[in-house]
This record gives sequence, structure tokens and C-alpha cells, in this order.
Amino acid sequence: MTDLSDLPPAWSGRSALAWSGRSALAWPAVPLLVALALWAYAVRHTDVSRLDDYGLVSALHPTFWAGLAVLTTGFWFTVRDTRRPGAWSAAYVLGLLVMERATQAVLYPTPLYAWAWKHEAVIDHLLTAGGLQTADQVGDMAVYDQWPGFFAAQAALQRLLGVDSAAMFMAWWPLVSSLLLLLPLLLIYRTFTEDRRLIWTAVWLFYVANWVGQDYFSPQSVAYALHVGVLAVVLRRFGRSAVRRGQPRQAVWTVVITVMIVAIVISHQLTPGMLVVCLLALCLSRRYRDWVPVVTTVVIFLAWCLTAALPFLSAAMPDMIRSIGDVGANVETGYGATPTGTGAIATSWAARLLSGSVLLLAGVGVWRQRVLRHRARPLLLVAAAPLPMFAASSYGSEMIFRVLLFMLPGAAFFAAAALLPKVRTLAADAAAQEAGNRQATGPARARRWGTGTWVPLAALLGTTLAFVPAYSGKDRINYFPPQEVALVRQLFDQAPDGSLVVAANRNYPDAYADYWSVDHYWFLDDGRSHVDQIVRSPAATLARDMAGVERPARAYFLLTQGQLANSEMNGQLDQAQLRRIQKSVAASPRFRLVAENSAGWLYVLKQSEGAER
Repeated sequence: MTDLSDLPPAWSGRSALAWSGRSALAWPAVPLLVALALWAYAVRHTDVSRLDDYGLVSALHPTFWAGLAVLTTGFWFTVRDTRRPGAWSAAYVLGLLVMERATQAVLYPTPLYAWAWKHEAVIDHLLTAGGLQTADQVGDMAVYDQWPGFFAAQAALQRLLGVDSAAMFMAWWPLVSSLLLLLPLLLIYRTFTEDRRLIWTAVWLFYVANWVGQDYFSPQSVAYALHVGVLAVVLRRFGRSAVRRGQPRQAVWTVVITVMIVAIVISHQLTPGMLVVCLLALCLSRRYRDWVPVVTTVVIFLAWCLTAALPFLSAAMPDMIRSIGDVGANVETGYGATPTGTGAIATSWAARLLSGSVLLLAGVGVWRQRVLRHRARPLLLVAAAPLPMFAASSYGSEMIFRVLLFMLPGAAFFAAAALLPKVRTLAADAAAQEAGNRQATGPARARRWGTGTWVPLAALLGTTLAFVPAYSGKDRINYFPPQEVALVRQLFDQAPDGSLVVAANRNYPDAYADYWSVDHYWFLDDGRSHVDQIVRSPAATLARDMAGVERPARAYFLLTQGQLANSEMNGQLDQAQLRRIQKSVAASPRFRLVAENSAGWLYVLKQSEGAER
């Protein structure tokens, strides 16, 4: 652990005695309880039945925004006063997580995100098949069998809980995965400072800047928590001072990080690479020039890539090699991933401004806090380490978001430092007192309610409020109402093995259900020429595409609310074009309506007639 004994402690027993008044100690409970009461009222009076292009932002009851503002203000005045117990800051952070990550789980009757439903299908397949399978058996979905750690663990959890599906609990996963990050974040920040103001403000900024959405039910969420956990152990237990305390204890911590690294490597493709670059960056600091963690990670990573993951990597390697160094292509979004419409563009800019503001604050913190710039240099290296990954791969047009995610623990720390008074060593404070200078940083200065209080509060309030559109501004795409879930499940309940499901895109619940026995075709994934052909002559073109299915299998056409929202808001076909396709199919004698409701339509191709001309 880094020796920071000459930095001022945040709180002491003496100051606690000075602040022993029961009413003063209980004061932070007032804004916290008011904020949670406003949140509870808001979720009871928010209607999500008609989300617009602004997602949850415009649907939320106004009391939600009032509650978030009260919570942020209460946190700021609580955390700045170092005489208050740190438990109050922790309570405010937990309140923030409830308002940020539990709101959607409470409001929406079904889990969010098509990808979460996809992962639920992978778990179902693992339980059904009883083991891992190859590409010859499950096609492109075999990649999940080559990184099965998360899915195997969830399958075991599902059996332990006795539930039929992971959908029973995956709506709450964002809250769970965020809580998993709290302890390693505290350990990292406490490595570099004892100032609780800085620690808890950094934790707050980390959570409000973590809008990327990788906290949902996914391997990334667990792998990221383990990644931060490995960094916490390395930063605290592999520095020079820790090594001097003895090799037996060092061996124990080596075993601990090895277990976490194995879990990361068998669960996710990108996180081990990010961990390697972060550990290599730490080796640039003499304080952490210990090669055991990075060598351990590289060996385990290569061992997995050259064995279990080799089939996927062999097929993907040519494209991966071509993308190296192509920074422009690696960060661009491309067709079908460009926000379209006022709401989508506004929420996209909210996310960009939020990330840009936190990174700008981090730069200010590095510039202002000379002591931290020296003391927390390893954390600064960890924050900068993911940047070269821009040149490594596009990662499905998501590399820019992943880089931001992995920079965040370090960036949030220095951003918090920008909002607080300058850190000074105890020696500097003593010298100032001897000279009669009573303006040293500390509690007295913290109590001044000038620009040093209100300007940082405005910045903290702005970033906290911006989280909501950045995180939930696309809920029109990500939310699937119960009617849509029921329609899709009706399809897979009746589809025989070998059937084909045709849809505009994969943005609907259970899009990968029975993927080991039912084929899926999403026509918006095709080239633009074929999509244009479908738009010109929908029923005839789709009938030809679906004609190869033989009895007893069937060919189905599915169009749902989630597909319409995803296509329109991401710059593909608009709602009028997709409705024209649906009406053409409905009018065609080649198709028969199987089911419909307020969330979509399901048709089946008639197999007894000849091809439509």
C-alpha cells in the first residue's frame, strides 16, 4: 500500500467529539430521506406506456428530477464537512445507486436490453445442451461457448435459486453490478488518500459518469468488476512497501488475483486486454515495477486464446489484424448505429458532454493538485492506459465507449480533486501555522460558502442530472412491453425445429430463443441493395427469402415495436417504411396472420402455394 502518512486525514476522533451534537449528526438524513421520498412518489406517478424519442427523460414525473437535485445537494454539503461520519457519504452514494440503477427495474414490468435477453437464451441453451458446443452445432453463437464463465455461473445461480429463467432477476442486474464495484473503488481511492471528501466525491463521479450501459446482465459487467478488483489488489498489495512486508503474504495475494484473472479470461474477450495494458502502465512507475501480475495475466490470457477460444480467433484474426492502426474506422459508428431524430441526437450529445465534462475536470484536477499528481501517479497511468486501444480494434463500433469505461476509475478520482480545495501535506500546513497563516486548507476553509462551494456544486449537479438522458435516453429502443414479450414467446412456443424467423432487426425480446434449433434472419443486416429491394417489393421479396423452409418447419415474419424503434432511431428504415412492409405482407396471399397485438405482428408463410410472382 502506498505510504501517504503525510497527507491530511479526513476525520479524527477529536473532531468527532467536537461535532457530537445529536441534531447536527442527524442533519444529513433530512435531504436524503426527502430525496428518496420524492423518488418513490415519482416512480408511482410515471407512465412508461408511451415512451418517445427522449426515452425515460420525458416520461419521468418532475419529482424525480427534484429528488435527484436534493440528493446531490445534500451529498455535497455532507461530504465537504469532514467532521461528519463517513457513513453519511456512503448512504448518499447508495441512495444515488437506487435512483440511478433501480428506477428502470421498478418502472418497467419486463427486463431492458435485447442483449440481456440474448444472454438469457445462452444460459437456457447451456442448461438444455448440458455442455459446450462447437460452431458446427450452433453456428456463430458458439463464441459464447468459447467464453462460458459468466453463463456457467448464471446457470448455476439459476438452479440454486430454483427459477425457470434468468429473466426473473436480470432486471435488477444494473444495481447489483454497480454495488459490486463499490468496494474495489474504495480500496483504490484509499490507496492514494485518506481524505474522505475526495474518496466519496470520486465514487459519486464514477457512478454518474458510468452511463455507457455495460452494467446490464452481461459478461462485461462481471468482468469489469473483477478488472477493477484486480487493480485494487495490485495497487494496494504489490507496491514497493507491500513487497517489503514479506513474501508469504505476497504469495497469497498472487493467488487471489490469479483466481480473478482466470474468471475474467474465461468470461469476456476485451477485458483481459484492457487489464494487460493497465498493468503494463503500472510497471512504468518504479513504485509498482512488479512483473508478477502482468505476466500472470498474459500467460492465462494466451493459454485460453490458444485452446478454448482458438476456433473463434482463427476465423476473426484476419479482420482483427486489418483493424490495427485504423483509428478512424475503429471509432466511427457506421450504418445502423447513427442517432436519428431530435430525441436520439439530444441524448447522444448529453452522453458526450457528460464524458467530456468528467475528462475535462480530470485534467483540471491533475493540473491543480500537485500533491496528488505525484502521489497518485499510478492511478493517472491506469486512466491513460486504455487510450492506445483505439488503434487496436473497433470492437463492433463500441471501442470508444469501452475505452471511456476503463478510463473512468482514474478519471473520476482526478475529476473529484478538481472540485475540492487543494490538497496539502501536513508539513505544509504546519509551516503555514507557524507563520501565522490561518488559511490552510481543511475544515475551516471547507465551511466557507463562496464560489469554492457553489461552482463545484453546480458542476456536480450538472453531471448527475446529465446521467439520466445519457443512460436511459434510448429506453424507447431498450424497453419491450409485456405484449411484445408475449407475442415473441407465442412464436417460439409453436415454431417447430428447423423453422426460420425473419425480422427487421434483432431488437426484440427472446430474439435468440431456441437458436440451436431455429434459424434467424434479420434483413436489415443485409447489404443496402437487398434492403432497398425489400422496401420496393416487400411481400414478394420476403416470400422468396423464406421459401426454402420445408415441412414440418415453418417460416415466420415478425415485426415488433422494438424493431420499429431501433430501426428509426438508428438511421435505418423509418416507421413509415417498416409499416409499409407490414401492410404488404398482410395483404399478400402468401402470408397468414398468426397473432397480433399492440406491440407487433406475427405472420407465417403458407407452404402449400407456389412462389408469388
